[in-house]
Amino acid sequence: MRATLNIDDDLLKRATKLSHIREKTALVRAGLEALITLESGKRLAALAGTEKNLKPIHDEEVRSIPHDSRRHFSIESQF
Repeated sequence: MRATLNIDDDLLKRATKLSHIREKTALVRAGLEALITLESGKRLAALAGTEKNLKPIHDEEVRSIPHDSRRHFSIESQF
């Protein structure tokens, strides 16, 4: 989708300097992805304690999962 955006020059310069992303489309995309990650985290945190039927996970149970079966996630940008 194409869009015309009015972005504050100083905000754009600060984001470029911090991220080292020079291309404006990539910079806006990275910013939107960061916002989605942040807001998704807030929504997940707001759910804390709302599922009454969950059983606690004990450390022994987690350790018994084979290491190569565990999934590791990174919040680092894919750029």
